[in-house]
Amino acid sequence: MENEILNTSRKFWDAMEHADEAGMRSIALPTCQFVHIGITAGLDQEIDFYTSGAFQPTEVKFNDQKAALYDDTAIVLTDCNYSLLLNGEETTHHFAVTEVYIQRQNEWKLIQFSFTALVY
Repeated sequence: MENEILNTSRKFWDAMEHADEAGMRSIALPTCQFVHIGITAGLDQEIDFYTSGAFQPTEVKFNDQKAALYDDTAIVLTDCNYSLLLNGEETTHHFAVTEVYIQRQNEWKLIQFSFTALVY
């Protein structure tokens, strides 16, 4: 089960990296919330950041990824270096990303995705 949730997480990361709206919507519930440095967003706004080119990932380096399961809820902690063009400017951050998934009809669905900047 842990591999299944980690695979779902990687699919979502891949969809973000490639501005794949259909891929993001297939994993995230419509009520999913995203927390960034300085902004919170719903799913539609998050998708728009990627599809409009405001966020253009250039590299995602996964340092570690762990999943913890609690009945029909899973929490994935992703330690990554995330490089992107942000409104045309190159930026790289070391993040701990907290992803919360719930199981619906035998599928893992994303309900929360929060970036926390790490300073070490």
